Amino acid sequence: MNTIKELINQGKVEQAIQQLDEILQTDFSGKDEAYYLRGNAYRKQGNWQQALNNYQYAIDLNPESPAKHAHQMAMDILNFYNKDMYNQ
Repeated sequence: MNTIKELINQGKVEQAIQQLDEILQTDFSGKDEAYYLRGNAYRKQGNWQQALNNYQYAIDLNPESPAKHAHQMAMDILNFYNKDMYNQ
């Protein structure tokens, strides 16, 4: 997971998502962290819907996941976003 975190931090988001997709196909105990990281990668891409979906998967697996805070933060950002102001 540390390698994937580093990929996301370096902006190699596509590569990180691809690796996470492969990891999530397997059965292992840290799936909530993998979904959380994939949510972070999608958020970095600007794909808010996929980010929120992955955060929710992580929360469903582990209610104490850091994805809970990330999900709330993303919702706060999206709720604050004013499309009318952006389009002027």
